[in-house]
Amino acid sequence: MTLPAATRIGHVHLKVADLDRAIAFYSGVLGFQVTQRYGAQAAFLSAGGYHHHLGLNTRESLGGSPPPPGHTGLYHTAILFPDRRSLAQALARVLQAGIPLDGAADHGVSEAIYLRDPDGNGVEFYRDRPQAEWPRDSAGNLAMGNARLDLRALLAEAD
Repeated sequence: MTLPAATRIGHVHLKVADLDRAIAFYSGVLGFQVTQRYGAQAAFLSAGGYHHHLGLNTRESLGGSPPPPGHTGLYHTAILFPDRRSLAQALARVLQAGIPLDGAADHGVSEAIYLRDPDGNGVEFYRDRPQAEWPRDSAGNLAMGNARLDLRALLAEAD
């Protein structure tokens, strides 16, 4: 059995230590809109008017700390941007906010930027290249890579 090709991940729900701090990052820096808030315990955020792409809550994590390295859990949430300019603008906002990057890569099929939210959760920003441009080997299989992403060239497209 396989899932239909139109299947998507609808939203990610994160446990956070401080709801206001998380909202400041996801809304204030990244630009998601708060669609609903439940006091100091939870909030839902979206892009483009969807009911929610992100859920944030403190029900089990108020004042908590990130899990230590070497434990299971969420590796990162990947946020897909519609085009290179949108990705560049998000990168510019992150850098202006003084948020350090964990890395950046050109995977052939996509360009990706990696960072951490205030609770230590991994966040990936990326944009996909058109499928016709995806690198393939001689047998037609995807040949994704991990090349250096030129951040200066990307930022030049933010204006």
